[in-house]
Amino acid sequence: MSGQYRIFGSEMSPYSVKVRSYFRFKGIAHQWIARSPANDEDFKRFARLPIVPMVVTPDDQGLQDSTPIIEALDPLFPEPSIHLADPALNFLSALLEEFGDEWGNKLMFHHRWFAPVDQHASALTLAHLNLPNGAPEQIEGLAKMILGRMSTRGHFVGSSPENAPLITGYYLELLCLLQAHLATRKYLFGARPSFGDFGLSAQLYEASVDPTCGAIMMGRAPDVLAWCHRMMEPRLDGDFETWAELQPTLAPILAYVGRYFLPWTKANARALEAGEAEFSVDLPGGAYVQPPQKYHARSLAALRGKYEAMRSDPELTAILAAADCGLS
Repeated sequence: MSGQYRIFGSEMSPYSVKVRSYFRFKGIAHQWIARSPANDEDFKRFARLPIVPMVVTPDDQGLQDSTPIIEALDPLFPEPSIHLADPALNFLSALLEEFGDEWGNKLMFHHRWFAPVDQHASALTLAHLNLPNGAPEQIEGLAKMILGRMSTRGHFVGSSPENAPLITGYYLELLCLLQAHLATRKYLFGARPSFGDFGLSAQLYEASVDPTCGAIMMGRAPDVLAWCHRMMEPRLDGDFETWAELQPTLAPILAYVGRYFLPWTKANARALEAGEAEFSVDLPGGAYVQPPQKYHARSLAALRGKYEAMRSDPELTAILAAADCGLS
């Protein structure tokens, strides 16, 4: 085990496959350990929280939360870099990473646990992953338990019958914009993966393996589907592009971020600060209502900190203003 990292994760966890994708791109020696009751004792030795992914370092330190894991390891493994030399574009990459983690997860999680066909497929897959050698009756029993637990957790991401058509609309619109952008390039910022690719692709990869979202993606956005799978084994295939090259199809994606994600995440932070049990934010298509989420407020604060360091950059200011991406 000397010099090798261990990743405790799940194939059904977007944050787990995000971290594994990063390790693969960097060429970091690691062991992928599918989280299951069989390794529960080892997992608990290092975990602060009962969530995946968890990375155990060669010196037996436990790391959790996908973005902090990447940010902790990147100084140790700087090459090949996932950061753009252009400061403005590099911030856009960080913005899309945050957008993927928080908004992309909403789109994926809602669809995974809303319709019966997705609920049953996901519960059965998770049961097989937890009990790889389980008997059919054990798998069936565990799947039923997982379904009962997970189908009641949608409110955490705003999943509800009232919000369902809105969320599906958000998903379809995002796929359309990404399809146009990825039809002519392998990754979000050119011929190599950026920080933003890891955050957004992981959520959409998980969506792609579910019945409803996967069928939609296959039919409407084949280049997005190819990108999702490419990001499971990302490669250095060339350089990052310039804003002039990216702008025609990336600017509409940023405008989507400014239209949906930023108003939602800022409303979420305000609701938490006010101690509200529920908040409503007017988004295109109608009012979106859900309970506030604490983690999103913390990650928004971290993004705002990155923005403060870049506030005086004229290129970034112009790009964000054009996309109506206000962060204050």
